[in-house]
Amino acid sequence: MIERKRLVSFGVCLGRFTKTKKFRLLITCLHTLTPFAKNKVWLKPSAEQSFVYGRHVLKAGLGRITEGVDKNQGVFVMSMSDVPLGFGVTAKSTTDCRRADPRSMVCIHQADVGEYLRQEDALV
Repeated sequence: MIERKRLVSFGVCLGRFTKTKKFRLLITCLHTLTPFAKNKVWLKPSAEQSFVYGRHVLKAGLGRITEGVDKNQGVFVMSMSDVPLGFGVTAKSTTDCRRADPRSMVCIHQADVGEYLRQEDALV
């Protein structure tokens, strides 16, 4: 048994509890949870860098989207070669995405792998 005051960290940090007792996923859990994800969005190679820099996904950068995804649902954002890039929330449902203008927002950025560099101190 390890005493609580001596335990610094153990394993992979999946998330943190907020002050209001809600659990918030961190980008460090991305590779652990991706195989179990039901809702995914795949980006074209031209939109990957934009997403990793913290921008939202436009219809023009959308490669594929899982069937039956509703508006305001959490999704895993992937590259076309199935590399996980981050988390997002859908701004439109799957059916609305098909009819959307190429400049309209499809997925709202929540977290991405670029946070390893931008917020290095906060993730540890």
